[in-house]
Amino acid sequence: MAKKRYTAEHMIMKLRETEVMTGQGSNVTMACRQAGIGKQTYYRWRKEYGGLKMDQAKKLKDLEKENARLKKLVADLSLDKAILREVSSGKF
Repeated sequence: MAKKRYTAEHMIMKLRETEVMTGQGSNVTMACRQAGIGKQTYYRWRKEYGGLKMDQAKKLKDLEKENARLKKLVADLSLDKAILREVSSGKF
């Protein structure tokens, strides 16, 4: 079975949907089933996006993307530095 990929906005929408259902007296398992997500997925999403609004979730994803890009740049520069240090010491 193929994995579904949800955007942050869809995740928050599904979280709100399940919260409304549980507020109306349904248990978490039934609310998750009606929303079309697994119980574990619900708890994972709630941990990550629990109190966020749509715009905050979008900003969070953008910051995570930027952070990954910067980490990659630092790793590349560190590798370049190590190579230059090795070449300058004459141990090649």
